[in-house]
Amino acid sequence: MLLTSLLVGGGSPAKAADQLIVRLDGFSLPIDIGQLEAWSRDPGSRGNDLGVWFELLDPRSREDLRRLLLTPILEERDLALQLIQSWAGRQVVEEMGALLSTDQSGSGPLLVNTLRGLLQRPEPVTPLSLLRAVPTPRLTLEVDEVLKLAQQWRRQVELQGQALRQLRQLRLPLTATPSTARVPALQPTGAVPMPRLLELAVTHRPDPLKIELWEAVGPARGTYLLVMPGLGSSGAQLNWLARGLAERGYPVLLIDDPSSDEHVVRQLLDGQRPPPGAETLPARLADVEAVLKAEQVGRLPPLGSSAVLLGHSLGGLSALMAGGARPVAGLDQRCKQAMRGIPLNNLSRLLQCQLPEVPLPKVGSGDGRDPVAAVVSFNPFGSLLWPGRGLDRLNGTPLLMVGGGLDLVTPPVGEQLELFLQQHNPRSRLVMVEGGSHFSVVRLGDDNPALLQLGEELVGVEPHQVQELLLNLTADFLGSLDGSAVLASQQRLQGTVRAYVLDREAARHWHRRLDG
Repeated sequence: MLLTSLLVGGGSPAKAADQLIVRLDGFSLPIDIGQLEAWSRDPGSRGNDLGVWFELLDPRSREDLRRLLLTPILEERDLALQLIQSWAGRQVVEEMGALLSTDQSGSGPLLVNTLRGLLQRPEPVTPLSLLRAVPTPRLTLEVDEVLKLAQQWRRQVELQGQALRQLRQLRLPLTATPSTARVPALQPTGAVPMPRLLELAVTHRPDPLKIELWEAVGPARGTYLLVMPGLGSSGAQLNWLARGLAERGYPVLLIDDPSSDEHVVRQLLDGQRPPPGAETLPARLADVEAVLKAEQVGRLPPLGSSAVLLGHSLGGLSALMAGGARPVAGLDQRCKQAMRGIPLNNLSRLLQCQLPEVPLPKVGSGDGRDPVAAVVSFNPFGSLLWPGRGLDRLNGTPLLMVGGGLDLVTPPVGEQLELFLQQHNPRSRLVMVEGGSHFSVVRLGDDNPALLQLGEELVGVEPHQVQELLLNLTADFLGSLDGSAVLASQQRLQGTVRAYVLDREAARHWHRRLDG
């Protein structure tokens, strides 16, 4: 067949799969794939032994199974090809080899090649066509492993629910702020100037780095912020934060990463390029170093004597690394253990485990650049990068770390709480937003529509209220850096959204309750 020729490069075609062994609870059930295919196309046909067994199912379950077998699973072919050819996509599909295996070694790569071949043909790709196309006489479906994956996902959701219930029981004083459920759109006002667009020539990029400068309203506070969006986001989606901090007297520099912004995601969705990943980190770190030095030597307007690095998701990881943290030795081994199975309950591990293949620059010496006064990291990750006391490499820099109770991309207990416990600076704080998600900080306007439509479980509840709450908490944290009162441990209520602000002792108390 044509597909097999594509896979093996000519020669005698390999025999396509004709038997599927389904393993469940220690039992093995052989299924003839030809009969399965015939039943799915004509459930009422006679002489099909499978049809007799399927009659034992209730009518709705039979129809669901039939629809599952015949429904195209990858309709956006160009996008699917780019995804499976990316580093993260290859890891996921190859790990599927533990779920759908053959009698020969290397089931994962075989599935990758089979899927790639199918996507290059005009026919729809369905579960049945995938089963039929794998060049092996017999396939084994490990239903127990599939159920285990589903249980891991469900367990992660349950654990986060339990963690929030334990957090609510901490005795933290309540502070309420006025409701801002209807936050005004990002329109320039008389009090806030339009941001200035600057360009900075850098040696590590072919084109000048585009920087958005929001100048402080009124007297500047002596500290400015360098803000970095997450993977697939742009600075425009964090304008609400830049404007709010500028109104409070902090100059803000917003920088985009042209190799991983929303335009790149649009190209991905159009099937024109693979998804960006951890390979973009070296350039992001070089951006930070270049901007800090440029401000110090006068290539950018003078903004202050020190800088605060702020980022979301991969931008938050960039902020931590630009502040001095680097992965602790042994990441390869930790990743081998963590990547045994598809990491559905912590998708950030796909990025963390790509880092061993990424040449990270050395930590800057600090010569010719403004000192880093603090790091603010929204929905960051790094449990595999910094086990134990790896974040000590921030050298006591104050840290504000923010997580969301609905975040299933960077789960808050493993990716924020346990990292925060390594912090010893008395001004560092952990913020956990009840109802917040991984994408709560991203604001989309009419001129910046969403590329993907996400449900509440991914967007989170009342994102504008969450954003106003985080703006106020960030400003309070920044205000504590000049020697004034530290941000107190508390519950902070913004409209209907509640956040928990924890110092190290409160975070340790929460962690002990989880262990108990």
